[in-house]
Amino acid sequence: MARYDYKCPDCGKQFEVEHPMSERPRILCPDCGVEAQRVFSASGIHFEGHGFYNTDQRKSMGSVGDKD
Repeated sequence: MARYDYKCPDCGKQFEVEHPMSERPRILCPDCGVEAQRVFSASGIHFEGHGFYNTDQRKSMGSVGDKD
């Protein structure tokens, strides 16, 4: 189950509804009964620093005499 934010276009009430990702149910405002619209927001993931893929993919230096 996933949680989604909805907002009523009529009264402005914002609320959260839990339903499966595969479903697109018709959600009504709990205050006035008007069909609510799903609110989309930015993801909470934030990457900082030097490239992660560069450090993860780098060959190890190994000791002298090691063969790759």
